[in-house]
Amino acid sequence: RDLTDISLLQCFIHLRYVDLSENKLQDLSPLSSLTHLLWLKVDGNLLTSACMQELPYLQIISFAHNSIKDMEGITHPRLANLSLKGNKIQTALGLSHGQLFSLQILELRGNILESTAGLNLPKLKNLYLAQNAIQSLEGLEGLEQLTTLHLRDNQLETLDGFCSSMKCLQYLNLRNNGISSLQEVEKLQVLPMLQALVLLDNPCSDEPNYRLEVLVLLPHLQRLDKELFEEEERAEANKICQKRWEEEKVRTAQSGEKKE
Repeated sequence: RDLTDISLLQCFIHLRYVDLSENKLQDLSPLSSLTHLLWLKVDGNLLTSACMQELPYLQIISFAHNSIKDMEGITHPRLANLSLKGNKIQTALGLSHGQLFSLQILELRGNILESTAGLNLPKLKNLYLAQNAIQSLEGLEGLEQLTTLHLRDNQLETLDGFCSSMKCLQYLNLRNNGISSLQEVEKLQVLPMLQALVLLDNPCSDEPNYRLEVLVLLPHLQRLDKELFEEEERAEANKICQKRWEEEKVRTAQSGEKKE
């Protein structure tokens, strides 16, 4: 422990698994010789950058709990799982989309991101963005294979930014944001595969008949706040939908009569 220099590793060119966590490393350049590396963990060091020379077989990296400020210089073509949890990243705009075509899991919890702009990674399946300072959802349209999105403990007040191209998204965690109106939940109707939604600790979760109203808006939802919808709830939601549809039909007819 307390390593500050890893130059010696340059001699071990066939290493495949390297764990250098909880040291005092600021420079990973000696790892450029490890062209067979598959797995790298450098949590809890003094790194300010994740930039490394491209390693052709590297599949998993964890840079958790360093002082990394951006996402530039991560270009490993077979990288499938990347953790940058607990750093000081403010923006994802430096991500190398062209090189990260294998990335499926991206962990960015506990940073200081204010937006999702720059996270447009086509193969991404799991995206963890809890405990940031995200106020706006941008650039999500390219996340066509995303199945899981964690946005807990952010500063979202609206749900603009979701789009129909996110056709695989099944799980969405929005706990402890600032969503005050269930009208915002209506914007999630563009997500055709959404099955589980978490809205606890948002102001809208205190509204009367909260569960029923969400089910009315999102009838295909299976779980809300980790609780399955009961058949009785579905039946009640269907009744409400039918009643509102009939009321709207009457209003439309009356409006037409007035115009005549």
